[in-house]
Amino acid sequence: MLKLLFIADPLDTFKVYKDSSLAMMKAAYSAGHHVFHADANTLCAKHDEIFVVCRKISINLGNIPWFEVVKEQLQSLKNFDAVIMRQDPPFNVEYIANTWLLSQAKKMGVRVVNDPSAIRDHSEKIAILEFPEFIAPTMVTRSLEQIREFHTIHQDIVIKPLDGMGGMGVFRVGPDGLNLGSIVETLGEYGYRSLMVQKYLPEIKDGDKRLLLIHGQPVPHVLARIPQVGDIRGNLAAGGKGVAQPLSDYEQKIASTIGPSLEKRGLSIVGLDVIGNYLTEINVTSPTGFVEITQQTGFDVAKFWLEQLEKSLKN
Repeated sequence: MLKLLFIADPLDTFKVYKDSSLAMMKAAYSAGHHVFHADANTLCAKHDEIFVVCRKISINLGNIPWFEVVKEQLQSLKNFDAVIMRQDPPFNVEYIANTWLLSQAKKMGVRVVNDPSAIRDHSEKIAILEFPEFIAPTMVTRSLEQIREFHTIHQDIVIKPLDGMGGMGVFRVGPDGLNLGSIVETLGEYGYRSLMVQKYLPEIKDGDKRLLLIHGQPVPHVLARIPQVGDIRGNLAAGGKGVAQPLSDYEQKIASTIGPSLEKRGLSIVGLDVIGNYLTEINVTSPTGFVEITQQTGFDVAKFWLEQLEKSLKN
């Protein structure tokens, strides 16, 4: 049996009905593996080892609380067969510090998923520029003048901060250009912060689709996150409705092109965001959608993830 450590947000903050990290923990626990949890803020270095305050847990979703702490102690990351990094954004200085510590642990032989160096080097929004054949017209800039020129060409655009999550800070500016300057000045802090600008995709009405890649392989269903009436954001955190759908041929093409290269970098759990036939983000911090897809289709995403992890640990 494996000893698996999940570095994630505090257990009592999990949304039990939909949390993907919990689904992964439950799959591992049901398979007989030893499941441990740690808060990311307890990571520390002592001379030549990386330690964390962790707790072994048992899981019973039929009870409240849904978990029981068996034992809590300071342990070296070397004691685990795999460390699963599932700390939620924001991707701030403390998040980066945690990836530095985990990178050091990896140098000492610890298996970390996703690879901390790959997470640190990967901007979930800017990363799409590596695959221009799949993206809509896109710009990253601090310049209001450049954004005005982009709007003149494309007329209907979406503006968002590079560090936004859950649909936070996403604005649409239509052909009239109303409030374009104000939006850019506010989001960009008067040229201090870079913004991503993209052509508006009317296909958003059919959903912002989350395509999950597990060890480079696509889950055979996507989760279309459909915006509420009057909103352009499909994010579930922004009130979008999640509807599972079979993977389309074009989505399969995107997955087969992008998946292997990301897997080689150690990005084993990835969430691609696709609107229409366009790739809009590549999420690697703690991609979600496991539970909704499993409940609606019967395809157990967490079990699939565990099987792939078990195979990789044997290699």
